[in-house]
Amino acid sequence: MTSQHTLRCYDYVNQPFERVQNALRNDAAGIFKAATSSAGERVSALGAQLRVRVGVLEVATQVRIEVGPATSEMSSPWGYEIAVFPLQWQSSSSPSLFPRMQAKLQVYPLSSRETQLDFEGTYDPPLGLLGDAVDALVGHRIAEACALRFVQDVAALLRARLAETASSVQ
Repeated sequence: MTSQHTLRCYDYVNQPFERVQNALRNDAAGIFKAATSSAGERVSALGAQLRVRVGVLEVATQVRIEVGPATSEMSSPWGYEIAVFPLQWQSSSSPSLFPRMQAKLQVYPLSSRETQLDFEGTYDPPLGLLGDAVDALVGHRIAEACALRFVQDVAALLRARLAETASSVQ
């Protein structure tokens, strides 16, 4: 019997929360798709590509990313705003071989000039008991690496885009 696995990872953007939140609220789907595409590769209308290397093994698949409506929460006990972007992705080329990721990206201020991106996602390994065995051997590490790369790429893209717009305003 397959069991659900949870992944968490995070990164930082050296920009104020309001700027990061606004960029994601204006185009989360576009940012997520661009972040999952390797440099120089064209993003197709259907999705993007997740690519990760674990040791000598490289795994890549075309994915379809779906972004739900963003919400806001108040953190307790600190009382600052958290923007929550629900998302899910699934392989568009081999959905029966790759798990479907259900996740949320929480965005919140760390200081007046730094914002944290906090990814939390769950997935069920595909292929039943065989999938559980593969997940125990290497699958979970691959899923963790994919999620971490996704968050790092989103953060890098936001840093670059927001730095560009900040310098063009000055």
